[in-house]
Amino acid sequence: MTHYVHHLKKDIQRHLFDYLMLFTSGVAFLIALNVFKGEKLITFIILMAFTSVYIIWGIYHHIIDDSIRLKTVLEYILIGFTIIFLLKLLLIT
Repeated sequence: MTHYVHHLKKDIQRHLFDYLMLFTSGVAFLIALNVFKGEKLITFIILMAFTSVYIIWGIYHHIIDDSIRLKTVLEYILIGFTIIFLLKLLLIT
């Protein structure tokens, strides 16, 4: 377990800007959802925008880290579509 924590700390230190960018976009997403609560179309557009940012961020992060693979890109795309599906069920129904 301590090896994992050490690796996580080292990774965060190496990619602090990347993780701050992801965290900031996540906070902006939550604020935008709260501001436009009840507006189905705008909520869906915000959801699609955040998912797109997440996928682009993931690809960018792995390009910078020089660990980009097709499998990794597909993983980010599938996680993005899962986010869209689940949050559409929870928020926009």
